[in-house]
Amino acid sequence: MRKPWLYDERLKNPNMGRIVYQVIVDRFVPAENLADKQSLYAYPRSLKQWHEQPKGGSFMADAKYWSHELEFWGGDLKSLMTKLDYLKELDIDMLYLNPIFDSLSNHKYDASDYLKISPEYGDIQDLKALADALHQQNQRLILDGVFNHMGVNSPYFQSALDESSPYRQWFYFGQSYPEGVRLWADAKSLPELNLENEAVKDYIYKKESSVIRSYLKQGVDGFRLDVAFDIGYDILKDLTNHAHQEKDSALIVGETWNYPKRWLNAMDGVMNFTLREIIFHTVEQTFSPKKTNTLLEKMVTDCGVDALLKSWNILDNHDTVRLNHRLKQPDQILAEVMQFTFPGSPNLYYGSELGMTGGNDPENRAPMAWDLYDETSERLAWVKRLIQVHKQEKALMVGDYLPLLSESFIAYERHTDDVSDTVLVIINPSEKAQEEHILVPDSSLMNFSKFDILLGDTKEVSMVAGLLKVKLEPKSFVLLKPSTQPEKSYTPYKRV
Repeated sequence: MRKPWLYDERLKNPNMGRIVYQVIVDRFVPAENLADKQSLYAYPRSLKQWHEQPKGGSFMADAKYWSHELEFWGGDLKSLMTKLDYLKELDIDMLYLNPIFDSLSNHKYDASDYLKISPEYGDIQDLKALADALHQQNQRLILDGVFNHMGVNSPYFQSALDESSPYRQWFYFGQSYPEGVRLWADAKSLPELNLENEAVKDYIYKKESSVIRSYLKQGVDGFRLDVAFDIGYDILKDLTNHAHQEKDSALIVGETWNYPKRWLNAMDGVMNFTLREIIFHTVEQTFSPKKTNTLLEKMVTDCGVDALLKSWNILDNHDTVRLNHRLKQPDQILAEVMQFTFPGSPNLYYGSELGMTGGNDPENRAPMAWDLYDETSERLAWVKRLIQVHKQEKALMVGDYLPLLSESFIAYERHTDDVSDTVLVIINPSEKAQEEHILVPDSSLMNFSKFDILLGDTKEVSMVAGLLKVKLEPKSFVLLKPSTQPEKSYTPYKRV
């Protein structure tokens, strides 16, 4: 049964199959007026030079923070806006900002006041201006929502230290906790919120004046939820429903280092770390192609394509080593081919498109290396080409997934109801050239069909009775598209 409406509806959904670009505001573009902002970086904070690299520090007992958490590089919302042309040039669809709420740290996962922008970043008018400018470029703005815990300097928490405070029940106090209060990951600066408390729910997402609904009213298009796995299925579902009540198109994506299936019933999408692990095991050859094919098919079957299309396909971010730190170039390329062709929204971490490197936190959070920007850069050209192919091919954007039967290759098909949209993805992660007949269980692909190469290369490809013969060089790939137009007057594709 043909269902063109399905793929058209998916294309209309601004959250499906889109390109996401992640930015730490402090580290993207240095502000021009840093001299006027020195007071914002007073002790225990410090301000670094843009060329300096982040390094691990020591624990500051008086502040209850590690010293590297309080080192800043001076970016803000206004300086970020000077690079919107760059984001347009990349052709991204969503800009995702690491937390921007008022807080002491540079990472800002320790909010003091969710309803206030941290002063060194700007104010609510700057955020509105950014949202408006992005919307004019047909791009969307996603904020980082950190609602499992607040910062120790929050007025709510400071008030709650008094047993008679109306905010006492917003947190978990008790002698069973080493610090007298429940902390996230035992970090002394991060007391956990009591999300079962109705007043906390009202404050975070239920009331029209709540944090989430307030920002959605002011132009924000959605939230990435920090440590969503700590928030739980029921509260996440309730939060997502209230966000949609405020804005139908709002996107709620959760950070879940878990198998995605059940979490996709609670939120619109997840950061697909399971896919990330599968990709790395594949290109590093700890998984066989056959095993990878099985795992990918299982994920699609369990989760459904619609939910995966709204999930973010991630390879690196502020919590992981950078891609260029972990993988050599041939493996990077194969990993990114999977990232951009498996159902989902490819998520780019600022600077990785320029080849920035960096180990674990804080090394992976270095300031943007604009000196690496070069219009002739092979690395940047490659990422732009991936984005271009992903967005120009309807099947890669919003198509369904069909596993191909292969022992030697990672192999799958993306397709719509129109056979001319079909894209075959075939990857050889091994150190040896491979040749195989792959079963393509798609009855609409014709005998002796010819194929156009969208990306990559192959030494040989032919189709006979549903069996695709492919030969690939070591560490290589090819994206194939059937040639469905008549060469002269005849095509076997005329009625399929």
